[in-house]
Amino acid sequence: MSGGSTKDQVKAFLSGGFGGTCLVAVGHPLDLIKVRLQTSTEYKGVVDCASKTIAKDGVKGLYRGMAAPLVGVTPIFAVCFWGFEVGKQIARKMEGKGANEALSTSGILFAGGFSALPATAVMVPAERIKVLLQVQGQDSGPKKYNGALDCGKQIFKSEGVRGLYKGTGLTLMRDIPGSMAYYGAYEILRNYLLDGGTELSPMTTIFAGGMAGVFNWLVALPQDTLKSLYQTAPPGRYPGGIPQVFSEVMASGGVKALYRGLGPALLRAFPANAACFMGMEAGRKGLNYIWP
Repeated sequence: MSGGSTKDQVKAFLSGGFGGTCLVAVGHPLDLIKVRLQTSTEYKGVVDCASKTIAKDGVKGLYRGMAAPLVGVTPIFAVCFWGFEVGKQIARKMEGKGANEALSTSGILFAGGFSALPATAVMVPAERIKVLLQVQGQDSGPKKYNGALDCGKQIFKSEGVRGLYKGTGLTLMRDIPGSMAYYGAYEILRNYLLDGGTELSPMTTIFAGGMAGVFNWLVALPQDTLKSLYQTAPPGRYPGGIPQVFSEVMASGGVKALYRGLGPALLRAFPANAACFMGMEAGRKGLNYIWP
């Protein structure tokens, strides 16, 4: 592998991690509401869920479970953006293009889907812990977990490594098409808005990044709903696996139930992913300055 391609991968890894940190800081409260709407029927909607959460736990309740994604998000998004860069390099070789030549749309989509493969290894344990902490406190029972580390220890003790990776199949089913939509939308909109130019404006990045998040969730939310239910269920709840989760959701509310939590997902998607890509582009620009 050439030095240039290795350098590009390192830059993508570091700038992607910074972008992911920006995403969590902006988007976690609405992510929590999304998960609670997906896993419980006690809330009438976004406002009802937010008001009940604040009434019970204060504003800090909206940030319940944030430690896991905040600690895990740097490697997760670093690996995501690194995987996208590797995917682009593979696509360029397949298309016979040089490092500075634009990829075809199919090449961009391939790279986006490829990025989900390495990211899953770090994403699944962090998301399993996150959703368990987010649904904790919805009832009046005692707290089961005292933070992300305790949650991870308890899962490992009772279910082993397999428990930490519960929901891997659903994560891949969500993230391969979701990442194709995510990176595809960003790159296509970015290139269209640049219109032959070379310098991204902040507004271009905000719009393209925000819309990338919206397209991602429109594609990925049904699988994410199934994943949230499966990952928060006690051991043995779904002996039939993914097909059982799907059939029960469809029986309880049809296709509409698969899109439970769409409101907060989309409300979060634009600002959180705009922040992510702003952070990523700022990080990449800084790295290009100090490491041309």
